[in-house]
Amino acid sequence: MSRNSAEKLGLEPMRLLDLDRVENTAGLLEEMSRTAFTGRALGEALTVAERMFRDEDCWVVLTLSGAMTMAGLRQLITLMIERKWVQCVVATGALVGHGMVEELGMTHYKARRDISDETYQEHGLNRVYDTIEPEENLDQMELLLRERLSALADEREEPLGTAELLDYLGRNLPGHGVLQLAAEHGVPLIIPAFSDSELGLDFAVHRLIRREANKRPLAYDGMRDLEQFARRCEDVFTSGRRLGIFTIGGGVPRNWAQQVGPYLDIRNKRMGQKPVDLRYTYGVRICPDPVHYGHLSGCTYSEGVSWGKFLSVKDGGQYAEVLLDATVAWPLLVQALRERGL
Repeated sequence: MSRNSAEKLGLEPMRLLDLDRVENTAGLLEEMSRTAFTGRALGEALTVAERMFRDEDCWVVLTLSGAMTMAGLRQLITLMIERKWVQCVVATGALVGHGMVEELGMTHYKARRDISDETYQEHGLNRVYDTIEPEENLDQMELLLRERLSALADEREEPLGTAELLDYLGRNLPGHGVLQLAAEHGVPLIIPAFSDSELGLDFAVHRLIRREANKRPLAYDGMRDLEQFARRCEDVFTSGRRLGIFTIGGGVPRNWAQQVGPYLDIRNKRMGQKPVDLRYTYGVRICPDPVHYGHLSGCTYSEGVSWGKFLSVKDGGQYAEVLLDATVAWPLLVQALRERGL
């Protein structure tokens, strides 16, 4: 009776994990998708991610928070750009800045538990969990930025957003990292909370220095990023294509990218224009924050449906959420996708 009831409801039978059937990372995640808990979630994320990246009519946004570049995972970002899995990147300024440090040839270090934070501070070493960013790195980055920002300020009068600024830097700074590849492939790189980072602070100081020298400072307009991003998403929607989102962590990048549908909805409603019901069709989230803490980084895709950010599963939405440290889950997913021929 129980088995018949389960089958009537369309429940899939569990299957024992069999390592003898596993030949590579993709095979392992496929096996895990038939087990339980976080292992199943990670295996299911592979399926959704593969569908999203193979969908030629899907425009995918990669959102990034946390110290992923400083943690040594920069190649995962560049690979996703080079292989055209993603068409836009929304990140924290810290993630971009720490990545820029490495792109310019400087080094991060492993932190040691037997060294105190007071000692690190005395030596000009900034700790991010178990990794060290020397202050000297940031000073060297600022010197290079100052030169490029001055050249840009001399030639541009119109206000710019971070997508335009980072595209300019990607085309004019040495290296072969996230900035340069995003510019090369025409992938907008956006920092919504720009001043919440060393990179944004350097930009702010550069404006003050220009004013002190009686020179025109670079004009910044954070709303340009929102308007340009919304325009791109609207173009995707009106052409009958789909939107997808691949999220590492939470924070501002995640919700800033997700709220494009509500933005277009209230824009048109309050301006007396035709309503736009733009929603994401695909979503993959790797973030250890659970829903019961009540903050936005733990918000589920189902909750996002209520805000008009995502299609419901009933309407065709396909989502996977993995409550796991991205430094574990993300490399496994990317490697598995590569093995699947993406």
